[in-house]
Amino acid sequence: MTPQDASRETEALCRRAPVIPVLVVHDVAHARPLAEALVAGGLPALEVTLRTEAALEVIREMAKVEGGIVGAGTLLTPDDVKAAKDAGARFGVTPGCTDRLLDAVEAEDLPTLPGAATTTEALRLLERGYSVQKFFPAEANGGAPALKSIGGPLPQIRFCPTGGVSLKNAPDYLSLPNTLCVGGSWVAPNDLVNAGDWIAIEALAREAAALVR
Repeated sequence: MTPQDASRETEALCRRAPVIPVLVVHDVAHARPLAEALVAGGLPALEVTLRTEAALEVIREMAKVEGGIVGAGTLLTPDDVKAAKDAGARFGVTPGCTDRLLDAVEAEDLPTLPGAATTTEALRLLERGYSVQKFFPAEANGGAPALKSIGGPLPQIRFCPTGGVSLKNAPDYLSLPNTLCVGGSWVAPNDLVNAGDWIAIEALAREAAALVR
């Protein structure tokens, strides 16, 4: 998959809903009901971060949920990319990028949101062909004002800002012309997941899906 093809696919994915849930799931038993609640609430694209031992199995389970598009976040190595693809991930997300990591996602034909924190990193990714990127960590790097500034010299890049994004500040990002959607964990807080309160999580998802872009 070329970077241009990847960017077209990730742009279409980002346009499905204003929020991509960023999920850290420790218990495989939570995978399907969590995915079902988020999808029912209007958030079809789900990023499962590879930060837990259960993550790959969680992706396998979530991939069975009708209407869901499950991806793998925190891709750090070529081995991560291959394992995520084998588990059923349909897209990838990286916190930052190296040529080795980009070579791997392209070889595996895995549409990926590559992470950039600075104008230089964003420009390097654009030179390689990635016009859709993840801005991370968003709030620590200046938030919506910083992303707006990046859009000045680089208006052709579209972003999914992630990191410190909440229901309160998401509208600040979504109002920017260079923001396609945001990534956030607030739609699946640990206390509700551990309690199995899928009704409450679906309600949070509906609230997030109603955000205006």
